This record gives sequence, C-alpha cells and structure tokens, in this order.
Amino acid sequence: MLERLSAMEQRFEELSRLIEDPDVISKDRRYPTYVRERGALVKTVEKYRELLACRQAIAEAEEILAGSDKELQAMATEEIEEQQAAEEAALAELRGLFVTADTDGARNVIVEIRAGTGGDEAALFAGDLFRMYARYAELKAWKVEVMDQSKTELKGFKEITFSVSGVDVYKHLRYESGGHRVQRVPKTEAQGRVHTSAATVAVFPEADEVEVEINQGDLRIDVFRASGPGGQHVNKTSSSVRITHIPTNTAVVCQDERSQHKNKAKAMRILRSRLYESQKAKEIADRDASRRSQVGTGDRSDKIRTYNFPQNRVTDHRYGISIYRLDTILLGQIDEFLTKVIEAERDRKLEELE
Repeated sequence: MLERLSAMEQRFEELSRLIEDPDVISKDRRYPTYVRERGALVKTVEKYRELLACRQAIAEAEEILAGSDKELQAMATEEIEEQQAAEEAALAELRGLFVTADTDGARNVIVEIRAGTGGDEAALFAGDLFRMYARYAELKAWKVEVMDQSKTELKGFKEITFSVSGVDVYKHLRYESGGHRVQRVPKTEAQGRVHTSAATVAVFPEADEVEVEINQGDLRIDVFRASGPGGQHVNKTSSSVRITHIPTNTAVVCQDERSQHKNKAKAMRILRSRLYESQKAKEIADRDASRRSQVGTGDRSDKIRTYNFPQNRVTDHRYGISIYRLDTILLGQIDEFLTKVIEAERDRKLEELE
C-alpha cells in the first residue's frame, strides 16, 4: 500500500505542476482531465503526507532518546507516544481512503441495456430497467440523455443507450453491469404462467476526447436509413450512423437523431467510452490478476439481480440479499443495493491490504 501511496504522491505533484503551467492552461486540452485527477487524489495524498510527518517526528525523537540528556529523553518519550498514536490513526484513515480512491468515480457514464432471452417480454423488461435508472437519476438530480434506441411495437426496447451526467455517477452505477432477470406473468400469457426473461446492462465511464486517441484511419463509417419504430423522418433520410473501430472490431450504431452529424457525434462518444473502459480493464487485470470478486467485475456475463414480480422481491446474487419491495425499486429506489455493493468492494480491498 505504501508503494502505491508514494506513486500517488508523485503523480499528485506532477499534476500540480501541470495545472499551474500557463502553457498547459491555455493550450493543453487535457487540462480539465488533470484537474479532475488531481482532485481525486487530494485527500489521500494529504493523509499520506501526515503519516510521513508522524514517522519523521518519531525518528527525530528516537535520536534524542539515544542521547544522555534526561530531561530531553523524557520529552522525546512523550513525543514518541503522541506521534505513534497519530501514526496509527493516519494509517487507519489511509486504508479507508486508499480503497475508495477512484479517479474515475466522478465521471459521467454511458449505459447500454439490451434485451436478452424472452422475446417481447425481455424487451419490456429492458424498458423497465431504463425507467428504473432514469428515475434513480432524477432522485440524484442527474441528467439523462437517450443516445440511441431500438423500440418494439409493445413499447419495449431491443436496445437502448443513454448517458447519465452529474456528481459521482460512475461511483454509484459502475457495478450495475451484468445480467438482470425478471420473473413474472407476461401480458401475452393466457395460462397465467410465470416466465423468466433477461436483459444485460453495460456501464461505461465516459471518456474525454483527449483521453482516448482514435486514429480516423482506424474507423469505418457507414450511413443508412433507420428501421423500426421511431418516426417517419427516420426512415426517409440516411441519418443513421454506424462506426466501426477496425483494430478492436468495436461497432457503435446511432440512429436516434434526425441529423447524421449528431448521430455521428453520439456514436463517437459511445465508442470513445467503450475503448476507455476496455483500456482500464486491461490495466487492472494486468496489475491484479485476482481482481474478480463476489461483487462482480462489471462484465455483462456476471449475474446481478432477479426481479420476481409474484413475490414483490428483488434478489441481488452477488451478496445474497433480497428486498421485498420490487415496486419501489423499479421507481428508482435502488440506493440500498448500490451502497451494499460499494461497501462489499471496499471490504474486499481492505482484506487484500492485510
């Protein structure tokens, strides 16, 4: 931990120099990124420096203790006791700050929800999930912007992509990625039997343009007319855009706007965030091969929750908790789940420090 803290301090000092450099302020497009990254490190670095000061004071007092002056020795002994207590307190607080330090936590996010097994019922469930997150965002005073959607005739979604912007959005939503299941009687079920359907959720931290360099030569951009529900104008013009990042075979489609230019801009935002998330995941995996844990990694193959309508129950499978108020959860009251996951991840990281 101390090695990582030392590296954090060095990065903090580097960022401090950068954001005070007039050339960086006026010319470097990464300036806002530097400011955000430095802000995420402030508390941890300040507490680390407090720890180092305690240890320096102890070392100086021990030198005095090795001398022959009895009066100074008594003062040094008292100083050592005080500084050791302060050192312990600083270490305890540092552990908490260290495991919660997250330079990405303050980022906005892009969320993709896709209907899985279950046909029309899965598409309707995807719509339920979108409205749940939209209402949660409303409770948090966050802003939601739909970037792309593929509706069904029953007002569900085969896919829907949207951004969420506000304070600490990624910190709260990062562990929502994965598989979500619903158990209920579909409206089209004549026999009253309970069916199980599924949808997947992917949450990406939104990256700034300067953080992910995309070579235009690596992109294949196709334009076409949209299909499906969405208004007559969508089908009359070639406003839909598909961008494929050839090196990673990552494809993004946007067709929600009338303007080809706007669809392209949205598609680039989504692509940039996908590539950023992929880069970060690789860095984490390279640094810590054991990062997978019971709270999940954010991979869409992880099973997250089951929403059981007959029993008004929602079960989170990562830590085995069930809450019997599905109706209010679908109205956006999901903080209890999110807080539990964040705490579980913090506890796991603390155990790794032992």
